[in-house]
Amino acid sequence: MYLLNFLIRRVLQGLVVLLIVSFAIFALLRVVPGDPARLIVGGMAPDEVVVQKAEELGLNDPIVVQYVRYLGDLARGDLGNSFFRPKSGATVGAAAYDDPSRNERAEVLDLILERIPLTLQLAGLSVVFALIISFPLGVAAGLNPGKWQDRLAFFSGSVFVSLPNFWLGIVLAQLFSIKLGILPSIGYKGFEYTILPAFVLAIGISPFIIRTLSVSIAQIMHEEFIAVAPLRGLKRPRIVVAHAIRNASIPLLNLFGIQLGILLGGVLVVELIFDYPGLGRLTINAVLQRDFPIIQGVAIFISAIFVFINIAVDLAASFIDPRLEY
Repeated sequence: MYLLNFLIRRVLQGLVVLLIVSFAIFALLRVVPGDPARLIVGGMAPDEVVVQKAEELGLNDPIVVQYVRYLGDLARGDLGNSFFRPKSGATVGAAAYDDPSRNERAEVLDLILERIPLTLQLAGLSVVFALIISFPLGVAAGLNPGKWQDRLAFFSGSVFVSLPNFWLGIVLAQLFSIKLGILPSIGYKGFEYTILPAFVLAIGISPFIIRTLSVSIAQIMHEEFIAVAPLRGLKRPRIVVAHAIRNASIPLLNLFGIQLGILLGGVLVVELIFDYPGLGRLTINAVLQRDFPIIQGVAIFISAIFVFINIAVDLAASFIDPRLEY
């Protein structure tokens, strides 16, 4: 019963979040400067042609009317059609776009589903790299507060958080791709193309994992149940693994839920640097072209992922520690 109530409550909260995000993105896109109708027909087109194109796209209606119509399509699973991309998948310039028919333009959902596996692969590998980097440093610092392990973790986290991802991406591409020729860095032709951008993202989130682990484990090691564990015949390795690290995993899970937004924001920049064909590059191209349906679709899709992961994180935390209530 608790699980059912939890899921119903969190799903309803998630729907509210999605509504707020969708309206905010929808309204902002229509009040910022720039006319997608003008971009589609070309800068030299007469004003009446621009007005006609805007009418065809429904951009002349009041924002509330446009939004209600968009919600109706969204309820049917229709994220709309791109303003610029034909169904072939190629991006066409404004002047070259001759067919305004909705049926000839690519569906936003198809574009997202085509790109999301690569972005999830990049994000997942970056989390693995971040744990490989952060776990030894964070655990050692938490078990040895004030000692050289703690200072090393603090220094490493300070260095990592100070490295801009765009600078680090360029440096790593120059070193490993151009100088050493070990790893590819531009585009995507296989899993190896994910390694460098994933490492750049991992460096960005590692300081937060290191800090969370070190503080959590240091606090847990001073708890009473840890102090009496040796009296029960438990060895220190088991105390650390079965009690300290297990209890520290709860704030770490919560951190992952919070850091998802930062991770996805970093994906946008990193994908642009490495010309990685994921959601990030699709979104940036859509912003540059004022392709409203793609921007809205990606924002809603990412928000839905964010909501789902936070629900999963809270659910996992409640299984680890049944005393927790959400």
